[in-house]
Amino acid sequence: MSSAPSRSSADPLDDALAQAVRAISSRVEAVGASNPVVLIDGRSGAGKSSLARRLVAEWPGRGRVQLVALDDLYPGWGGLAEGAEYARESILLPHAKGGVGIWQRWDWEAGERAEAHAVDPSLPLVVEGSGVLTPAAAKLADVGVWVDAPDGSRKDRALRRDGDTYRPHWERWAAQEDAHLAEHEPQALASLVVFVP
Repeated sequence: MSSAPSRSSADPLDDALAQAVRAISSRVEAVGASNPVVLIDGRSGAGKSSLARRLVAEWPGRGRVQLVALDDLYPGWGGLAEGAEYARESILLPHAKGGVGIWQRWDWEAGERAEAHAVDPSLPLVVEGSGVLTPAAAKLADVGVWVDAPDGSRKDRALRRDGDTYRPHWERWAAQEDAHLAEHEPQALASLVVFVP
């Protein structure tokens, strides 16, 4: 047994995210590449965005890390599968081939694609969002992560974050997540499964 002081905090969510970052970082270091790709999938409210931001902030290497959230790519509330495929085609494929990826943010208010963003193939890349971990996308990633959390916690976090904007779409979005789970089995594709309270 170690006599080192525990790094545990009073916040179980914070502890789970810290542990997940350490586990992902270990896998990133094992890849040994200067430009690894990490995909973070999970249902709405599971903690994907928090985990991705924390991973980027505590990245195990030097230099800049690119972070793309599928929330910026989904073409509206019915667009989970389309947004994930857009990420694969516009971001992951070019990155894997050593080319610059170009993606356009989805403007939720205007209902159309907006300004363009570039993804540098020489830099590490983290892409997070529901639906991102498919068999085709997993082949383009160095580390695939599935974030799991209890349904009640997820819904509470998601609705606290997005409030009345999301509330009327919760069931519709959940049905798309169900379809993604049934078709792609992302948890089985993940090289790491993390549990968040």
